[in-house]
Amino acid sequence: MAVLDKDKLPAHIGFIMDGNGRWAQKRGLPRSAGHREGADTFRKIARHCKKTGIKYITFFALSTENWKRPKDEIDTIMELFSRYLKEVEDYAKENTRLVFLGDKSPFEPKMRERMTELEEKSAQFDGMTLMLAMNYGGRADIVHSVKNIAGMLSRREITCGDIDESLVTSLLYTGSAPDVDLIIRPSGELRISNFLIWQSAYAEYYFTDTLWPDFSIRELEKALNDYASRGRRFGGV
Repeated sequence: MAVLDKDKLPAHIGFIMDGNGRWAQKRGLPRSAGHREGADTFRKIARHCKKTGIKYITFFALSTENWKRPKDEIDTIMELFSRYLKEVEDYAKENTRLVFLGDKSPFEPKMRERMTELEEKSAQFDGMTLMLAMNYGGRADIVHSVKNIAGMLSRREITCGDIDESLVTSLLYTGSAPDVDLIIRPSGELRISNFLIWQSAYAEYYFTDTLWPDFSIRELEKALNDYASRGRRFGGV
């Protein structure tokens, strides 16, 4: 594996954690087993990103559409998420800011309170920002921003002339985070599945057939080296 070029690292990586169910089915296990294994991969990859020097990472954990999955699978995801919310103090010790993207209202009150508490307690940390997209959808994110703008207009805090890309961006769930530079999707699927639509206008994409539970540090570094080899012109020459 080539040595990573630290000068060409993406500032913000988005991960679509796909393939947990298929990983389990290939082994004759219930889909819930794949989500448990995928949660371990999430922890490993998050910490390696920080060690590598990535400043922002976003993991797509539960989409607005995923609620349609079987109840036992959703129950497992909620159980793992609840466990994560209890153990996440470790990230605070590592100077990592935590942000939860998406509408919190469908979650149990204790979960919502814990998510808000963690965001507030870690708001000043600057070692890395870890964003977890839970009950998130790219279109819903844009609607969320538009509704905020509508409220500002109705309160006469702004005029139509104040609405620009910068304002829309600032009112997305990702807030002041930079646009995503690299989106990594394992499992062989070649689509973005309603993930960070606005924020990925100039993102590079990296697709691999590896299922998320098998996504390794070596695979991550392969993606980073591939990213470093690309020319990013942002519409220029």
